[in-house]
Amino acid sequence: MKIDLTDTTASRINKALVQGRRAIGTPAVGMVLTLVVVTDEENAYDALKAAGDASHEHPSRTLVVIKRQARTPRERTHPRLDAEVRLGAESGTGETVVLRTYGEVSEHADSVVLPLLLPDAPVVVWWPTDAPENPAKDPLGALAQRRITDLYAVENPSEVLEARVRSYAPGDTDLAWTRLTPWRSLLAAALDQAPVTVTSAAVEAEADNPAAELLARWLEARLRVTVDRVVTDGPVVTAVRLGTAEGDLVVDRPEGPLATLSLPGQPPRRVALKIRATSELIAEELRRLDADETYALALRGGAGEEVPAHA
Repeated sequence: MKIDLTDTTASRINKALVQGRRAIGTPAVGMVLTLVVVTDEENAYDALKAAGDASHEHPSRTLVVIKRQARTPRERTHPRLDAEVRLGAESGTGETVVLRTYGEVSEHADSVVLPLLLPDAPVVVWWPTDAPENPAKDPLGALAQRRITDLYAVENPSEVLEARVRSYAPGDTDLAWTRLTPWRSLLAAALDQAPVTVTSAAVEAEADNPAAELLARWLEARLRVTVDRVVTDGPVVTAVRLGTAEGDLVVDRPEGPLATLSLPGQPPRRVALKIRATSELIAEELRRLDADETYALALRGGAGEEVPAHA
């Protein structure tokens, strides 16, 4: 079911949600959170699809905020809010409201979003592309317990990564970090199987890969060794090599969904290490809404400095 509303208000949108649920007989009580997606028109389709797929694991009210610019100078000064209300088959297992804001409404999108949040439910804000410099202090980010950014979507990930270190607040996370979960799990399990002392380390990846930098910083913080950054043709992270007195522990994935795990004194074996879809990454992040202390550790790496935790 889809309901289009032009030049509307948050109150009318709420009424449309209630009427739509009654029409299709779907209660709102099964939804566990509100997911706010802040994007542009170009990336809205992919973001909506990822959020819809993730809603099969986490039924939610998804609010998609798209800031638009009117075509004529006269219309640009006129504040306006258009909305699409999607329920039932149009919206996965939850409900979706696409909000297109114009004029001054775009500058105060939080005032539109706030009345549409599910009562007594957690709020997560996701910026698929252009995230604010300080997500926690952004008006929409301030509404959320969890704020998701993506270093893969920025033009200069190295600069933005350093900005993330300076602006970090509990509840911040990044999909570049989420992409590393299989790598971190595999490396932790490998070190459990081969209890050795790591004396050197290297992360191999394509140039300027933000996940590779986070992985290197995490290893530096955990292993207390300097991690070399080795540039390869990619794609993404291709290998991690940990040097020990007994030999190298290596996870090598030059391409494809399979990697080769080599442990000192053991024959190499193949392990699954696929590149996951965005919907899987979002679903993983929605499983926990507390502060990700390991991400904070990876941000500061082996520098030994505390990450600031301002709200």
